Amino acid sequence: MKTKLFDIMKTYAYRFSEEQFTLASGKKSHHYFNCKELLLYPDRLEILANYLVSTHVPELGFQPEAIGGLTMGADPICYSMSLVYQREGILVYPLIVRKETKDHGTKKQIEGATSKVSTCLVVDDVITTGGSTLKAVEALRSADIQVNKCVCILDREEGGRENLEREGIELHPIFRKSDFALDKSLP
Repeated sequence: MKTKLFDIMKTYAYRFSEEQFTLASGKKSHHYFNCKELLLYPDRLEILANYLVSTHVPELGFQPEAIGGLTMGADPICYSMSLVYQREGILVYPLIVRKETKDHGTKKQIEGATSKVSTCLVVDDVITTGGSTLKAVEALRSADIQVNKCVCILDREEGGRENLEREGIELHPIFRKSDFALDKSLP
């Protein structure tokens, strides 16, 4: 299944250009990964969720009570994994973390069954510096939810792992940029 995911990533999500792309972190790179090409197609998303639930997460050695992350990169991952677990008879809650606390209504930053969980596996699509993931971790920890592991589709290998580790988060990517980048000398 991981080979199939790699083929999907290489075909649909990975781009190389002599001209540099501007990343969400503000960094520039010749290598661009648009994981929405995986996350917003049901057939591709199903392969990802099945792989994460059947293989990748069990290798971490724990069963999450919840799966959460910063909207929007984490949303499809959280929902699809939760549904795969439900199909297997295991209740795992999806938690969605807003970038900012709502200024109206209940004024929540996290949506989901936060009162029913004490631990959460944080997820993201692509990690560059880890800034978005750390924003989600901060919000989850502020809600008294323990977070110490992160799963992502792709680690761009540009400091995200180290930044997460400084906050006590182990990063477990499915792929790394170096798995795709033929010319590894170009950022």
